[in-house]
Amino acid sequence: MGTVLEAIRRLLDEHGIEYREMHHAPTRTSAESAAARGESTDIGGKAIVFKVDDAFHLFVLSASLQIRSRAIRKHLGAKRTRFATEAELLRMTGLAPGSIPPFGPPILPFGVYVDPSVLANDRIAFNAGSLTDSIVMGRDDWERLVRPAGVFRFAAPAGELGAPGEPL
Repeated sequence: MGTVLEAIRRLLDEHGIEYREMHHAPTRTSAESAAARGESTDIGGKAIVFKVDDAFHLFVLSASLQIRSRAIRKHLGAKRTRFATEAELLRMTGLAPGSIPPFGPPILPFGVYVDPSVLANDRIAFNAGSLTDSIVMGRDDWERLVRPAGVFRFAAPAGELGAPGEPL
């Protein structure tokens, strides 16, 4: 079956896509990942598995921003949203939080939604199935492979997430 990293490599190689792969010390935060890659957090593609009503989806945003669940509920007409639990991630992907790459099928079984913050850059950097492996590739190539189910604004800087006590 192989690892997620091997599956990503195969997909990129099959499409003749150039990419830079690096192995680094384990990273736990977006800032640590960016430092290990030598890239800005803006370039990082943070991939978050979110349960929207009864279905799981993958949401990709710039690693310098935070997700706004209220924007997701509003755009998708959902009543409930929540992060996938660590146990759910492991069951559905075999991966730990922080190691999810920004890919749907054939890599991961989720539809992908993209925040415009990712499309503002000429490249995307991401953890590739582990906390110790990263890939940096052209954003246009990534977008062509991923074919997002939708692009809409669901991310904001931490200070703009809403007033205290206001639901996100």
